[in-house]
Amino acid sequence: MYEEGSQIRRSSKSVKSTIVEGYGRRNYKSDYERYITISLASNDETIDHLENLFETESLTDEKLYKELHSKLETLGKKINRFLQSVQKEHLSKK
Repeated sequence: MYEEGSQIRRSSKSVKSTIVEGYGRRNYKSDYERYITISLASNDETIDHLENLFETESLTDEKLYKELHSKLETLGKKINRFLQSVQKEHLSKK
């Protein structure tokens, strides 16, 4: 559990910090898009770790699991829409 817990903390922190780092490179659109994509992948990784915790019964609170899973799914959709927006903006400036 400790190792999986450590991984979920690391990947969840990476979601935000990668977007922030990418924002610092927003003048380089391909870099910005890449960082947002990495953030989306980190969110997916966090979902995977959460599912592993629940499947191995390290996390037994089903209500908490479903709540966290739902929030992470929603966040993934928001990040994806953000990425699409940045890509669309990038295409319109060409």
